Amino acid sequence: MFGLSIGLSVLLVVVILAALVFEFINGFHDTANAVATVIYTRSLKPSVAVVWSGIWNFIGVYFGGIAVAMGIVNLLPMDALVDQNIYHSVAMIAALILTAIVWNLATWYFGIPCSSSHTLLGSIFGVGIAFMFISGDAALNWKKVTDAGLSLLISPLIGLGLTMLLMFLFKRIIKKKKFFAEPDPVKKPPFWIRSFLVLTCTSVSFSHGSNDGQKGVGLIMIILIAFLPAKFALDSSKITTNMTGNINYLGNYISKIDTVKLNAADYKVFADMRTKVTAIKSVLGRSQGPEEIPYSERFGVRKNILSIAKLSDKFFKSESLKNVAIISLTEKEVDHFKKNVKELSGYTEYAPWWVILLISTSLGLGTMIGWKRIVVTIGEKIGKSHLSYAQGASAELVAASTIGISTLLGLPVSTTHVLSSGVAGSMLAHGGRKNLQYSTVKNILIAWVVTIPVTILLSGGLFLLFRLFVG
Repeated sequence: MFGLSIGLSVLLVVVILAALVFEFINGFHDTANAVATVIYTRSLKPSVAVVWSGIWNFIGVYFGGIAVAMGIVNLLPMDALVDQNIYHSVAMIAALILTAIVWNLATWYFGIPCSSSHTLLGSIFGVGIAFMFISGDAALNWKKVTDAGLSLLISPLIGLGLTMLLMFLFKRIIKKKKFFAEPDPVKKPPFWIRSFLVLTCTSVSFSHGSNDGQKGVGLIMIILIAFLPAKFALDSSKITTNMTGNINYLGNYISKIDTVKLNAADYKVFADMRTKVTAIKSVLGRSQGPEEIPYSERFGVRKNILSIAKLSDKFFKSESLKNVAIISLTEKEVDHFKKNVKELSGYTEYAPWWVILLISTSLGLGTMIGWKRIVVTIGEKIGKSHLSYAQGASAELVAASTIGISTLLGLPVSTTHVLSSGVAGSMLAHGGRKNLQYSTVKNILIAWVVTIPVTILLSGGLFLLFRLFVG
């Protein structure tokens, strides 16, 4: 397979299947976030709700883009993945996937709404930190780690606060008392309420797919790049003469930059960027065309593209370059420079269609199975009163919008914690602190706090253990 030995080909298939298992578990673990409200308000039958949610999770993955997926890929620098000993890379991948699966299953079994996002990111952080201890080199992209960490930290607070605000607005705007009452144990809700709640369920399902599903896509791409760095370093379907144009533009602008007024730090960044551009230009010059870049050189081109993007951002954000005229470039030329860097980055930011299809199918099927444990927690154990129509709608509207915005920004976010905190916020808005079941809230908070450190320790420990076996 792609030039791999039989043993490595088998390992590749096994770890891809393991990644699909993780995404399948993610589906039934997180399904409750979308369907709990429509089930507990009797807007949809459970069997219909989970199938409907599964379909929209599938659609969300397939049409949700890949910004979050690339954020996951870029958490680990490529050098940490593409080790000279490929079995070291296998040990890293096996450790993080096994950790993610075990923790997700454990929290699901006990009915604790726990974030698959926290689980996956903690597992990645763990193997990255363990790699640092072994090699002494940086094995985590700390900028991406910080962005992801802040997103996961802030999103539950947003879910809690915005849901309380939305409940307040609903009470001011909607005068129908039935909207705030507990659902009738026998009758279905009125058509307008049922339609509204099905719409919010659909929105959360699509948003969940477009964000959490992308994490699975990112995980598969980590695997493919680790096993077959040359094959999956660049998007073969997009490599055209445009790459030559991008590089030539960058080279021309770099040659125009006046370095006389640059301080030592800025000059070093500039010199590194110029070296990377020259290196790619050299590879393209030796190739008959961008689409003919030898596989042996594609991973090097990828690394240089990623470096150019990082160096360009750092260079033009320098405090000493607020007036770009001092480097003999106009504002328009700087904008065009950045545009070409972004287009160049597009050759590395991709996922094959079959990867997206595999993940969307796994997540969609997982959504239809194993939903009941978490649904009961969301619907019955967060608040003391039964979930009302208004509470379900407000929690899901906030969850869908928060997740959607995070996806557009390329940030991972916890669907579980956004929606469970939203349900808690709706309970606070409806009956104050006495309306919360603190034992459940405590368990959710504990899972939220301990997931990252536990998965870091577990995945890092497993990675070091596996490394001992592969030498």
